[in-house]
Amino acid sequence: MIGRLRGILVSKQPPWLLVEVGGVGYELEAPMSTIYDLPATGKEVTLLTHHAVKEDSVALYGFLHESERVSFRNLLKVSGIGAKTALAVLSGVSTQDFARLVQAGDVVALTKIPGIGKKTAERIVVELRDRVDGLGVSLPGLAAAGAPADPAAEATVALQQLGYKPAEASRLVQKAVEPGDSAETIIRKALRAALGS
Repeated sequence: MIGRLRGILVSKQPPWLLVEVGGVGYELEAPMSTIYDLPATGKEVTLLTHHAVKEDSVALYGFLHESERVSFRNLLKVSGIGAKTALAVLSGVSTQDFARLVQAGDVVALTKIPGIGKKTAERIVVELRDRVDGLGVSLPGLAAAGAPADPAAEATVALQQLGYKPAEASRLVQKAVEPGDSAETIIRKALRAALGS
């Protein structure tokens, strides 16, 4: 099993990352919480990984923080939740806020995350309430990076990849965007607005 990778960040196209380790390029999926804090492409990065092997596929998921990987693995244990939904949860809310919502039994707030319906939110609360202790760790601030050519467009695409419909993604971005914002800043503000936090 692959538990950690250290190499050069070749590309980041949410939710996909490409990391070159010893001449081999590893494709990973990562939540937006990890993507926010990645260094610029061409820099070295160390990622904790979750290696999933199924009958018909092999997948690798990357995380900068152990709290994210633990939350991801806990979510996979919840009936009806797959990797895509688990990534959406971690992209929509920090591990600290996720732990707080689960401990508080806040089903309404959990259902605001794309892909989480009422029944799934209820299962998350019931099945994870005893497992989220210790995950309320603050995540580092957004890593500084060069502003892309069109941050609003990049943010809109990223939100669509997280499960928002194109019209909804555009609406969230238009409400969140301010002059000089990077794509990461727009995405973070749009997700906060969508989750009502």
